[in-house]
This record gives sequence, C-alpha cells and structure tokens, in this order.
Amino acid sequence: MSLTCRRFDIFKASEFTAAKSRLLYLRFRLRTTNVSKLRISVVQYLNTAPLVRGFTHGPLRGKYDLSFTVPSQCADALRTGAADVAIIPAIEYQRIPGLTILPGLAIASKERVRSLLLISKVPIRQARRIALDRSSRSTQALVKILAARRWQIAPEFFEADPDPASILADADAALIIGDTALRIAIAAENKVERGPDGEWLSTGATAGISGIGELHIYDVVKEWWHLTEKPAVLAVWAARTEVVTPDLAADFLASRDFGLRQIPEICAEAALQMHLPEPELRLYLEKNIDYGLDDENLQGLLRFFHESHAVNLIGPLQSIAIAAGPNSHARFMDFVYASKSAV
Repeated sequence: MSLTCRRFDIFKASEFTAAKSRLLYLRFRLRTTNVSKLRISVVQYLNTAPLVRGFTHGPLRGKYDLSFTVPSQCADALRTGAADVAIIPAIEYQRIPGLTILPGLAIASKERVRSLLLISKVPIRQARRIALDRSSRSTQALVKILAARRWQIAPEFFEADPDPASILADADAALIIGDTALRIAIAAENKVERGPDGEWLSTGATAGISGIGELHIYDVVKEWWHLTEKPAVLAVWAARTEVVTPDLAADFLASRDFGLRQIPEICAEAALQMHLPEPELRLYLEKNIDYGLDDENLQGLLRFFHESHAVNLIGPLQSIAIAAGPNSHARFMDFVYASKSAV
C-alpha cells in the first residue's frame, strides 16, 4: 500500500496517552467556552502530523470529529458539507465559496520542500507528456504554472495514481507528492549531480524506481522560488464561515504549537513506520516545512492565486478572508491590494 494513503500510527495515540489526554481535555473544557463537536478533515501525510498533534495526542483530543484522507478529498469534504473545517490545497480556496482561512496556519515552504517532486526521464524543457498525481491540486497547479512561465513548454497533462514506475512507463515526467516523494528525495539527494537547469541528476535505481535509467528530479517549490522568489503556500486550514469563532482559531493554533514541540516524538514514531532515517524526517519537518501564514507566506499565496488565474486554472479572483486569532484581528484582502503587492 502506498505510504501516501496509509493511516500512520503517528495520528493515533497510545492507550496511556489517550487516557492522559482525556483527563487534560476534561480539565480544558471546564475553563473554556463550549464548542460543538465539529467535523475536521485532515490530510494523512507526515507533514500534517504537527498541525493535528494537539487533537490526536494532546489536551484537545476528542473535542473534534477527525477524519483522514488525501488533499483533494479534504477539499471535496468541505465543498459538499461533509466537513466543517479541512486542510485544503491552497488553490481550492479560490474554487469553494463561503470559506474563511484560519489565522497563522499553513503548510508552506520557503525555498525547498523535498516532498513535491517532478521526476523526468528527459530534461523537463523537452517533456511532452506529464503525469500528475491525482490526489494533488495545488501542486498540479504549480506544475502547470511552471510549465507555462518558467520552462515555457505546453505538454499534455494527465492524472494518474501515485506509482512512479508505472507512471513513467507512459509519460516523460511525473509529479510525485507526499511521503512517496520524500522517500525518493532522501534516497537520491546525497548521490546526485546537478543538471543544466539546476535539477538533480540521478538514476531510477538510486531513487528506488525500477526500470528507469537517467532521472531528472525537480523540487517543485525550488522551481517556484526560481520563478517568483516567494514561498509556496501549499495548504491552509479553511472553515465554513458560519462555524468560525475565536475559540476555534485558538484551538487550531494550540494544536499546531503542541505539535511543533513534539516533532522529535513524531519523527521517532514515523521513522519506525516509514523505515527512513529519523534525522532526515526532523530536517524535513523543522526546515523544509513552514507551518505559519506570516506576511511573506501570504505574499506567496497571493502570487500563486494571480499566476493560477493568469493561466486559466481558476476563475475570477475571490477576496481572501482570514479569521481573527487570539492575538490578531480578522483580515479581508481583495485583489486590488494583491495586484500591487504580490507580484
């Protein structure tokens, strides 16, 4: 079974931890405003574990109804009303009406991410047929923007299941995301040379992909940074506007902060299950992923929306609503501001 789809035990507390969390939660509820048990849809990748650690292992355990899936299905759950809050591909905020972004929270990357890779049998500017992991939406958009604006190519795109070997049998290049991509990056990055476009040059055997000779590996966030010199915001916590309250925002920030303090524990657990080096997983969560929505990341998000609109991946640009947080006011950003400051 693909690691991108598996329910890791890092999202499931031990019985001892669960009992302790329930006690902490009961104490927590005695001193907080009641919030009904909302439905939360969570992406089931390693990089989301810190965001939900407070809900799965901490004092907020049991307060919300959690379900785990892939990014595209999180967005669908929010769109259809099956979820009240979801971590969604960033581009889906422009496609689903009536949403508010929770403040200060994102899955972003400042310059290089390692879990979003475009792997190619030829230099990417020669690619004519590119397969896209069907579980991704923001990263699909990033690849299409990069093709048009950075590499200046117009390949045929098609969606496929995330199996690198079978995808590359029918394509020049393939978008691989999540924990499968991270596994390829860890296997290849210490045994590579630089290609003419700054990509990694490796082999299928080194990257763990059978039947492939030379391999060109492009980090999608790094390529985005080359194009824009801005971070990539890959996903945001978004909620149906009518359920957003200051307490809700505070809970999600508290869960993230709890998770960031537990990154060593998360990585120790994940290393055993993924059979990958624990130091590499810590590097990934601590350095490659940024869990905030600071001004720099917000500018990257606005640029992403502009570029997506420019290549017809979304319709007319929708204003951005960001909820109030414990130490911040609500923000409403229209694209008059964005057009002046994001490009």
